[in-house]
This record gives sequence, structure tokens and C-alpha cells, in this order.
Amino acid sequence: MIELKNLNKTFNDIHAVDHITGIIRDGMVFGLIGSNGAGKSTLLRMISGVIRPDGGELLVDGKPVYENPEIKSQICFLSDTPYYFQNADLREMRDYYAAVYPAFNRKQFDSLTGIFHLDMKRKINSFSKGMKKQVSILLGLCTGTTYLLCDETFDGLDPVVRQAVKSLIAAEMVNRDFTPVIASHNLRELEDFCDSIGLLHQGKLLLTEDIDQVRSKICKLQCVIQDPLREQELLRSLPVIKSERTGSLLTLTVRGERAEVMRIAEAQDPLFIEVLPLTLEEIFISETEVAGYDIKDFFLH
Repeated sequence: MIELKNLNKTFNDIHAVDHITGIIRDGMVFGLIGSNGAGKSTLLRMISGVIRPDGGELLVDGKPVYENPEIKSQICFLSDTPYYFQNADLREMRDYYAAVYPAFNRKQFDSLTGIFHLDMKRKINSFSKGMKKQVSILLGLCTGTTYLLCDETFDGLDPVVRQAVKSLIAAEMVNRDFTPVIASHNLRELEDFCDSIGLLHQGKLLLTEDIDQVRSKICKLQCVIQDPLREQELLRSLPVIKSERTGSLLTLTVRGERAEVMRIAEAQDPLFIEVLPLTLEEIFISETEVAGYDIKDFFLH
């Protein structure tokens, strides 16, 4: 388990991580969502022990990470810009990772490079951006560490490879104690993959919840109610986050379970009624607007 307690980090006049508190539980895929500059990379580097927090406490399995080789040996951090030794091929990087991580699975790595059609003898600096990212992911998965921290993991991967990587991560979670933490600025990329998601904005952790919980407590209601008084009664009866109107069609973003929202709306005798689930992007935009942030333009579409 990863515990963040009032975690703080500043670079000169930039408050990269602003007193973050939260928990990342074991055996789940945790998605760390935020715009460029939100603090995702800084947070991952602190969790991996690359940089020291200015304040607060960061514990992995109950122990501090920074300058703790025992804990750091169970964490693999994959940067958004993978580094490889000059003129190294896959065999050299495999051997290096095997020297650093005692549990590194050479047989698995060799097998996966074949599946992904990566030439073991070819110089990595001759690979495309997407191929370099594939190599980084395969090296990370084969380290055998408990925690894999991925910064913009899927950026640069084509859709087929992206899905293959997700399948590999899921298989690792079935076969051993494994907790991936995946940072991305694209919420839709992780929507069908993560068990829990945290939203970072300007160094602050605005939201962190299990996806099922997020989806169960907010929905979109569309309805047409002829009687203005009944419509006003509906608006008073529901915890409305956002209200929009197109002609006679009223669209409400509502906090509450779908069945209960439907029950309350049907009591006002609507001509038309429909309750729809929201995408995670819609949910987070609604929630952050309530919190006073306007982040519509921060996620890729």
C-alpha cells in the first residue's frame, strides 16, 4: 500500500505537489489523471524515491522510500521519456535490468520482445518513439517489482499495442502481487482499465475514488415536463450539479443513484424521461466545476 500524508514539494517558486493526502491500495490499477504540469511526474518520482519530499510523509508498505534500498527494490518507475544507454540493444538493457532487479524475468522478456516483433540485436536508438516506449514497458513488467509507476505509459502507442499492454498488465495482476500506478493526461484512455482514479490539478489532489463509486453516485437526467410548477418541484427535489435546457428538453447532472433519481423524476409526470450514465470525463468536469475549477480544456478528446 502507498500512503501519502500531507505530501509537499516545491521547485523554486513552483508548488509542484501541494500537501497531498491519499492512499493507493494494493492489487488495483490506479490512474493518476491531470493536465501537463499538474504534478503527476513529480508525485511518481517521490513515490519511487527518486526525489525527496519537502514535507509530509510517504510510505510504501509502511516504510519510507527515499534512501531505502529495500523498498525501492520493489518499485519500478517508467519515465515518460525512457532512457537507454548509448548504442545499447535489447540484450544489454535486459542484462542491466536483471542486475538491478533480482526478480527480473529474462525468459519472459525474451518471449515478449518476440511477440512485439522487437529485434533483440537492433540498437534501441534506431527505434521509433512507440517502439522505445514498448521496450520500456516490457522491461518494467519483467522486473518482478510489486509496484510499477508509469508516466504517460500509453502515449505514442498505436491502438493494438495499447490494448496488448493493458492485457499484459492485467495478466501480471492475476499471476502475482502487483500494483500499477498509471499517470496520464487522457482520462478516456484509462476509463475502462483503472479500478480507482485520482485527479491532480495545480499540485492538488482534487478527487480520489474507486471508479464504481464515482459512477454510482452521479448521473445525467433528461426530461420534458410540461407543467412549470412540476419542473420547479423536480429541481428542488434533486441535488442538481448542472442544469441545461434545449427547447423543452431539460438536462440535469444530478448527484444520486440512478434508480432514485428516476423515481423522483417520474413523480412529476414527465412526457419524456431518460437517465444516462456519465463518462468519467463528464463526472470529473462536473465535480471540479463544483470545487471551483474549470478544467474542460485539460483532457484530450
